[in-house]
Amino acid sequence: MRDVWNTAALARLDKAHLWHPFTPMADWCAEDHEPLVLVGGEGSWLEDSDGHRYLDGNSSIWTNIHGHGHPTISRAIHEQLGRVAHVSFLGSTNPPAITLAERLVSFFPKHTLTRVFLSDDGSTAVEAAMRMAIQFRQLQGEPDRTRFVAFQNAYHGDTLGAATLGGISAFHRPVAGHTFPITRISTPDELGAMTDVTAVVIEPLIQGAAGMRPWPKGLLRRLREKCDAAGVFLILDEVMTGFGRTGTLFACEQEDVVPDFLCLAKGLTGGTMPLAATLTNEHVFRAFLGPVEAGRTFFYGHSYSGNPLGCAAALANLDVFRDEHVLESLQPKISRLGNLLASLSSNPFVHQTRQCGFISGIEIRHPDGSPFPWHERTGAAVCLAARRHGLLTRPVLDTIVFMPPLCTTEEELAFGIGAISTAIDETLPRR
Repeated sequence: MRDVWNTAALARLDKAHLWHPFTPMADWCAEDHEPLVLVGGEGSWLEDSDGHRYLDGNSSIWTNIHGHGHPTISRAIHEQLGRVAHVSFLGSTNPPAITLAERLVSFFPKHTLTRVFLSDDGSTAVEAAMRMAIQFRQLQGEPDRTRFVAFQNAYHGDTLGAATLGGISAFHRPVAGHTFPITRISTPDELGAMTDVTAVVIEPLIQGAAGMRPWPKGLLRRLREKCDAAGVFLILDEVMTGFGRTGTLFACEQEDVVPDFLCLAKGLTGGTMPLAATLTNEHVFRAFLGPVEAGRTFFYGHSYSGNPLGCAAALANLDVFRDEHVLESLQPKISRLGNLLASLSSNPFVHQTRQCGFISGIEIRHPDGSPFPWHERTGAAVCLAARRHGLLTRPVLDTIVFMPPLCTTEEELAFGIGAISTAIDETLPRR
C-alpha cells in the first residue's frame, strides 16, 4: 500500500521551522513557492509526496553511488542496527570501523596510506587533514610552516579551516579574517620556494563547485613532484571524485599519485549514511606518538566518529563495487554520456560541456558567449524546467550539473540529457 502524504501541510511546517543550506530562504518561504517533498527512492529514481518520479541527476548532492535502496547496503545497515547503532570511538572501537580501515588502505601501495581517521562529512575530512598537517609541523620543530596553498575557484567545505581553502568568494568571504594563512594559485607553475608552506590542497582531476572544470592532464603528477621537492604535504580532496566518479575508484589512480592525505566522504557509504575518512601515512602518524605529557595527542574528533552503521554501509558499498564489477560496466556508459553531451553542442545557448568520467556539466550562456547576470539565476530556472520533465539536479551558477548514480543505464542517461535539452529550449528564448 502506497503512503499518503499531505504535501501542503508538510510544506507549511517546513517553511515555519526549517532553515535549508545554500538556499535563499526569502524565496523558499514565499507564499507561492511549493517545496519539493521527497519521500522515496529506488535505483536512479526518486519519488515526491505527490507520486511524481524523477531521475536523480545529481545523485542527491553527489553522494549516491549504486542507486537508492540497494539491497546489499540496506541489508548491511539493517544487520548492524540489530547489533548496535553507535558506540563511542573515544576509548573503544568496533568491528565495522576496523574492517573498513583495512579495506581502504588495501587500495593503495603497501607502506603508503596506512592510517585512517574517521569523521562525519567531507568538510571534516579536510579539516582533519589540515589540523594534522599543522600539528605535525609543530611537533617536528617547524612552527613557521603554517601556510596552505589552494587553487582558485576551489571548494573544500564549510568548516572554518576548510572554508579558508575555498577560492569561491560566496563561500569563504563570510569567514574572512578568521582563517589560516593561505595562498591561492591557478597552476603548479606559480608555486615558489614554499619554505613556509605545510601543504598544498587540490580536488584531483576536476573541480566541482567551480562548475565541473577538469584539470589538464598531468597537472596532478606535476604537483606531486613539486611537493616532494619542497618537502610539502599534498592533500587530495576526493570527497566528490572518489568511488568511481572519474572512472577509477579514486581519481589519483589515473596519474599514479599517492597523496600524504586523502579525504573521502559523500560516496563512501554509497550515499546512505554520513561518514568521512582521512587517510595518511605512517610518517605522519608516528610524529603523534609519545607519552601523554609530551602533548602529541591529536585532539580532534566527533561524537559519531567511527559510527558502526556508517562503517557497515561503507563496507557494503565496497562489496558492491567488487561483486557487481561496477567500474568495468561503467566504461561504456562514460562513452555514452560523452556522446550525449556532444549532441548538445548545436544548441546556441550551450556554451560548453565538460566531462570527467561520470561527472559532467553543461554551461549555458548567451549565444554571443556572454554570461547571464548571476542574479537572474538562469541555471536554476533551467533546472526547475527540467524537473517538470522528470529530472532533478542543481546548477553551479549557470552550469547544469549532470552526475547521476553509477547504476544509471544508457537509456536513463539519454532521458536525463534530453530533459536538460528540453528545459534549455523552454527557458532561454523567453529570457
